[in-house]
Amino acid sequence: MTEKTHDPVTFDIIQNALEAVADEMFVAQRKTSMSAIIYEVLDLGTGICDAAGEIAASGAGIPAFVGVLDKAVKRIIEKHPPETIQPGDLFASNDPYWGGVTHLNDMILAMPVFAEGRIVAWTANIAHWNDVGGNVPGSMSSEATEIFQEGVRIPAVKLIEAGRPNQAVFDILYVNTRLPDYLRGDLWAGIAGVRIGERRILELVEKYGADTFTAAIDDFMELGERRARAALKTMPKGTFTFEEEQDDGAIHKIIIEVTDEHFSVDLRDNPDQKGSSNSSREGVEIAAQLAFKAVADAQAPGNGGFFRPLKVITRPSSIFHVVEPGALGYYSEVEIRLFDLILRCLATHFPGLVPAGNFASICGTVVGGKHPDTGRHYTIVEPQLGGWGAWNGRDGNAAIFSGFHGETFNCPAEVAEARYGLTVDHMALNPAQGGEGEFRGGKGISVHYRVRANDNFLSVGYTRSRMPPWGVAGGRDGTPNYVEVLRPGKAPERYSFGTNIPLNRDDVVHVVTGVGGGYGDPKKRARNAIAEDLRHGYLTPERARTVYGYDE
Repeated sequence: MTEKTHDPVTFDIIQNALEAVADEMFVAQRKTSMSAIIYEVLDLGTGICDAAGEIAASGAGIPAFVGVLDKAVKRIIEKHPPETIQPGDLFASNDPYWGGVTHLNDMILAMPVFAEGRIVAWTANIAHWNDVGGNVPGSMSSEATEIFQEGVRIPAVKLIEAGRPNQAVFDILYVNTRLPDYLRGDLWAGIAGVRIGERRILELVEKYGADTFTAAIDDFMELGERRARAALKTMPKGTFTFEEEQDDGAIHKIIIEVTDEHFSVDLRDNPDQKGSSNSSREGVEIAAQLAFKAVADAQAPGNGGFFRPLKVITRPSSIFHVVEPGALGYYSEVEIRLFDLILRCLATHFPGLVPAGNFASICGTVVGGKHPDTGRHYTIVEPQLGGWGAWNGRDGNAAIFSGFHGETFNCPAEVAEARYGLTVDHMALNPAQGGEGEFRGGKGISVHYRVRANDNFLSVGYTRSRMPPWGVAGGRDGTPNYVEVLRPGKAPERYSFGTNIPLNRDDVVHVVTGVGGGYGDPKKRARNAIAEDLRHGYLTPERARTVYGYDE
């Protein structure tokens, strides 16, 4: 046995190594997955938890996905007593009521890492699968009222036991999808990811010893907590309230309390759960964690220790705390609305802390049907890029994912055309006018997907489709997100939510995402910046005259 040490240099080496291990897990899963939503869009997340299930290190990918992993592992530990867990076990869960947190499309795989006869860590990942059954292709229906309508439920079960696959569970997964080849490939890619993580952690333990390894994780957690509490002491104290109207007319309300000891988010006074736009209690915690991390200390370790001062208060049976058997297909739009609400509340009370509003939606776009070349069923699942809000001193970023969605990418046109039954006719920045200010909001996108065969379908879930990104300090509001279906010879059909909208050959799905809000009085914008906007087509001459007072 290697001698135990509390040398801070050794701790630092182990802590940084864990981040590298989580990144290697991410790369292994990405490189071996079958679906473009994983290997191109990077709709996944990886991480390492300590023996108790607290997040210790995170890999690349979607921040909101990394936040799922500790909650899933804790539920696995709760369901499976320690004496029933053995080396070589691997657990799976996609059920929000059994640690899955999000919706049934997102599968979590978790593996205990044993050393010196005990669990010293867990490796875990999560990825979006294109189809897990349910009453519509793609498994996401805005018309669902119960989770039973959304696909197969895997409630924190052993997928592999002591190194031996539980073939019954594999068979249940394969038979409950319209895309079994893709699911099989994505599943085994996830298994490869957690296994490579286990291998690398065991190499660390062999080098430094199990006691030193676990002590390094504990030290990292304590560092996270110290950084969070130090940040709290610098923040304005008090109780801050805010409410915001949503696209459907509902009012979302929040109370934030900041003290030297805690940052609390109270969401009890909010609408009852309804349809498929609900979030689990754990998902709401993730949204609050992301917002707290962003405003408190963006550079601190994002581990379990950092979030100890955060408190989240919810009401069961509300949209922010769904109870079984409520549906969760569009959970992401509820969580991103909350993430945005927290930031907007703080922006109102703490001027200069956060930028103007952004397009703030996943803008989930699902198109599928029979592939015109192969005859096989295909489903494309695409989150969309959009415009970010301006800040004091700089324009908003154009055409990137929301902060909630993180370090992900759009699917390249060449891949979409090769893998799916679509042609990408057009991809450009959204020319809509809005978001003007001394610093302007970033541009969203405008994309045309042309359908190549009959009997295809479209399902979408967009928010900020009526209530645009907000401007700050005199800046103009941005523009909304929406989808149009353009059929030859017919008037455009506009959607924000829709399920199984029929598509036929030469129909066009026109995706439009919002321009971010502006910052500051437009009259103060520099003339050379206005000229640049005109030159790039971001601004029309008429708008330059009426909003900016600019006349060449």
